[in-house]
Amino acid sequence: MSTPLVSGGSRLPNTFLGAPASEEGRLDFLEYWRTLLKRKWAILGFAAVITLVAGVIAFVSTPIYEAKTVLLIETSKQKIVSIEDVYGGAVASREFFQTQIEILKSREVAYKTIAKLKLYDQPEFDPRAPATGLSAYIEQLGFANKEPLKEFTEQKLIEAAYGRFSGNLVIEPLRQSQMVFVKFTSSDAALAARVSNAVAQTFIENDLDAKYQMARTASAWLEDRLTGLKTKLNESEQALQGYREKQGLLNIKDSSQSGAGLQLGELQSRLIEARAKRAEAEATYNLIKNASGAGNLGSIPTVLNSTQVAEAKRLTADATKKLTDVAQRYGKEHPRYVQAEAEAKVANSNLQRQIELVAASIMQDYERARGTEKAIESAYNASRGTIQNINRKEFELGKYEREVEANRQMYDMFMKRAKETNITGDLQTTVARVIDSAMVPGSPIKPDKRKIVLVALLMGLIVGAGLALLLDVIDNTLKNSDDVESRLKQPLLTVLPLLSKKDAMRSNSGHLVIDSPNSLYSEAIRTARTGVLLSSVDVTSRVLLITSSNASEGKTTFSSNLALAHAFTQKTLLIDADMRRPSVARSHGLDAKAQGLSELVAGTAKLADCLQPVKDSNLMILGSGTIPPNPLELLHSERFSKTIEELRRHFEMIIIDSPPVELVSDALVLSAKADGVIFVTKAQTTPVPMIRRALQHLQRADANVIGVVLNALDFKKADKYYGEYSGYGKHGYGAYGNAYGQSYAASTAKK
Repeated sequence: MSTPLVSGGSRLPNTFLGAPASEEGRLDFLEYWRTLLKRKWAILGFAAVITLVAGVIAFVSTPIYEAKTVLLIETSKQKIVSIEDVYGGAVASREFFQTQIEILKSREVAYKTIAKLKLYDQPEFDPRAPATGLSAYIEQLGFANKEPLKEFTEQKLIEAAYGRFSGNLVIEPLRQSQMVFVKFTSSDAALAARVSNAVAQTFIENDLDAKYQMARTASAWLEDRLTGLKTKLNESEQALQGYREKQGLLNIKDSSQSGAGLQLGELQSRLIEARAKRAEAEATYNLIKNASGAGNLGSIPTVLNSTQVAEAKRLTADATKKLTDVAQRYGKEHPRYVQAEAEAKVANSNLQRQIELVAASIMQDYERARGTEKAIESAYNASRGTIQNINRKEFELGKYEREVEANRQMYDMFMKRAKETNITGDLQTTVARVIDSAMVPGSPIKPDKRKIVLVALLMGLIVGAGLALLLDVIDNTLKNSDDVESRLKQPLLTVLPLLSKKDAMRSNSGHLVIDSPNSLYSEAIRTARTGVLLSSVDVTSRVLLITSSNASEGKTTFSSNLALAHAFTQKTLLIDADMRRPSVARSHGLDAKAQGLSELVAGTAKLADCLQPVKDSNLMILGSGTIPPNPLELLHSERFSKTIEELRRHFEMIIIDSPPVELVSDALVLSAKADGVIFVTKAQTTPVPMIRRALQHLQRADANVIGVVLNALDFKKADKYYGEYSGYGKHGYGAYGNAYGQSYAASTAKK
């Protein structure tokens, strides 16, 4: 924030009291305690009222009694005949227990209990009973339409009583056990016990009835199903026997199919063997066939390995050897040679004949092997067809047999269950039993009058304290001197005490510094004067602007007294620049209609004609004069600036009383022409946001706020509730004022 120039070209430094020492919003439990002390009687009164109301309600409330019945739900009871399939199978014990709890809470059990005890005839549950309480009172006054009487059947009465009944009934399972507490509350102790026991008994009876009805229903259904199953079994057996007779089957699984199977297996083995022989003969046949065309049958191993061929081959070799030996000894014409040659030809011819015979024999073997294979294959196929035909018949037979077996099993099972159901219907066991019946309670469970009163007192104190703290938070005003620096971030110039009613009502309250020089207020004014003087020691002429955020904050009274305080040591001028509501001249008993600032700025009057002296002081006052049509234009004019500069030459201290910042813009215009601005605010009255907004306006107008004056602070109250140290009442106003002024001036000089 910049500071305006003074006549000497210097600025008034804003160094008074330095920066704030603490931040807004800190947690100060001492302040909370003081807030509670400040409103202790209101808190105690609020708590007393709440306690009284709660006590009256507790003592006039109808006592409520509670009866308790203890049930044991048995999830593992042994049954004489097991028919779990009929009842849907076994369930886990925990699930079973929870299911029984829900059944115990069910509407069916409640309806049966209400009907058994005829609770709808009790005034507490009777929907036909006349209305009582506030609704009846309103109806009597005629503010509510009286409903026509309804016609109730027994079922409607039960349904109407169910709401109150279920609200009073509590089913509470005991953890880690199979026990359940059945609790019922009522204004009638005996009725509470009867209802609690009746609910438990109704639950047990309802379970027995349900099991009995289930057994009867299952038995009837089973009997009905047995008739149809028996008929179906007979029909399936007759169909099986008819099929056997039609197909001529006599236990074919043990005889026919086993013989046919053995025959088929034997044929299959022979077929495999025949195919192997045929394949071997076929290979040799193909060799002979190929070799016969080339005339080379003697090269085939099978032919050569034949005994006949081997013998013929040996004889041929012997004849050939003999011919060779004879040829070496004799000529071709020799008889021996001719005989040997003839024998050789016979041997060769025999060899060829044997080879052809063996080849022909092999070809005949091949044909026989083929014939054998075809014959066995034909027999195999015929046997296989027979087996397949038997399999088809057995498949159809199996269907009939399975149908008969299934019908027989179904019939046997239903027959067994029907017998079990008939036996079990007469031997039902209970799902629960009463461990401890409810007794008539001797004392009510509510209202607990002592507890209600104590809780009401405690809650009243807590709520009252909370409201007190809330009101303190909502009270967004300055409560002590620390708030100025912590919440406004501005230096504190002085704190003005709250004036007594006598001083506040006097017309010349602007003369307090003269009329009551030893008062706390006068000493605070002198403290402010010291702060202003110490803020700029070397400046010869100062122009101070006094303003506030709103009207009625003591701005004019402070301006007048500060001016009088400066007039003791300096030549001082007090200017009334509030040209819309001028009050400075009137507060000093001077002529409010005399020529003043407007005439001086307009040039229609001289300075000497506009100044008015204050009695018993050296203070001169420049009134507002004639109120112009637009005061802002007058204050913003160049002539006004020249007038201020002219006044600087005649006075050492010029104090301007300006309008509030939040109402008009005059103070913003004047702040730019002043060397410093003193902002006056009223303690515990003006909201902090409004003060901050006014200070922001001044800062934007380039004003130099040298300090804030906290006005109308009740030191006694602030010392007691807000920690404002004042010494009030210990040494008198004067003693406090002197000490305050001296310490404040010393601390300011040190800074």
